[in-house]
Amino acid sequence: MSFESFATGLGNLLTGNLAQTIFDGIKTYFPPDMTPEQQARLRLELERIEQDKRQQTDNALLEAEQMLTERISKLEGTASDLKSLPVVGRLMLFARGCQRPVWGFFTMYLDWCWFSEWTLSEKQQAALIVVNVLVLGFLFGERAIRNLTPLISQLFRKS
Repeated sequence: MSFESFATGLGNLLTGNLAQTIFDGIKTYFPPDMTPEQQARLRLELERIEQDKRQQTDNALLEAEQMLTERISKLEGTASDLKSLPVVGRLMLFARGCQRPVWGFFTMYLDWCWFSEWTLSEKQQAALIVVNVLVLGFLFGERAIRNLTPLISQLFRKS
């Protein structure tokens, strides 16, 4: 579960359908002879209050995310920090930029050899699977892991 989906769920829990709940409570305990105009004005005001609460929640989540990003950049540094180093900084930026393609193509080469030329033991195949999961997870994130999990569990069940 990502931070964004967790935060959205929390926001909906705190503010979700608040206006309708309050409106139902008011209709239950307050005069039954409210005119339709009064009910419409009350519902509109309650929805405005709910929207304000939702906006406050969204602003708080955005501020928290910005603070986290700022903290990470202070602790780890940014690309502009590396540019201040004459030669080493440029090499580091180049290495950071090349890392994903190099790992991706290296893993593709290993897979090509595995499927075309090599005869591997089960342990070696398991090691290549782990390398694939790690590289794909690094390059493509959570989506790759989620898509590969059924295949991997199926392969290990056969063993």
